[in-house]
Amino acid sequence: MTKISFDLMKASNLRPSFFIAALDEVGRGPLAGPVVATCLYWSGTLKDLRTDLNFLSNIGINDSKQLKEKERDKLLDLLEIKLKKNQILSFGNHKLKNFKIVICENSHNRIDKINILQASLEAMDKCWKKVASKKSGKVLIDGNKLPKSLINDSRAETIIKGDSKSLLIGLASICAKVYRDRLMIRLAKKYPGYGLERHAGYPTKAHKEAIQSLGISPIHRTTFKGVKEFII
Repeated sequence: MTKISFDLMKASNLRPSFFIAALDEVGRGPLAGPVVATCLYWSGTLKDLRTDLNFLSNIGINDSKQLKEKERDKLLDLLEIKLKKNQILSFGNHKLKNFKIVICENSHNRIDKINILQASLEAMDKCWKKVASKKSGKVLIDGNKLPKSLINDSRAETIIKGDSKSLLIGLASICAKVYRDRLMIRLAKKYPGYGLERHAGYPTKAHKEAIQSLGISPIHRTTFKGVKEFII
């Protein structure tokens, strides 16, 4: 089944005019920085959805992990969007007028307080709440757990490896990934020496060696293995 067919199948039993939303997150594995979630919200008819999915497929939307940094950046240029947190954003590309997008973070402090799984779900929950609709629709969530406000919502569906099955979740993952990578580049200037601009806080050999040498920074996740051992 193609990704276009997958998304169309999820929407096939909905009313003539409906919404379909896709939720994903990035940044569960890093030792530093926030976890970032994205909600991609689309509204229109089945014919509109087919047209928009074909466009996304033709420009190369895919799971963010399957794309190189330059490819992700090029896609965002084609979509004509500047990513900002806690705002309902639109794509500048006139072919994507049916889309809205929201990006939310949960900080390293929040991660340490409630654990990374709950922080990831909470970040997705914050995104969904900003665009939440009572219309007929479908909410596709990457993974196997639902954000709190969607637990009793019959429209919500978890999809394991959803970013590799759904174009919409794939696009959400790209936006979240690019936003977080760019954020980590900015944080690298504030906390130099750890190579955050290269590995985005993930536990690479170079990153772990930097922690051993420099100690932990104010944005390291103190409950994570590889960090908590160096708390003084």
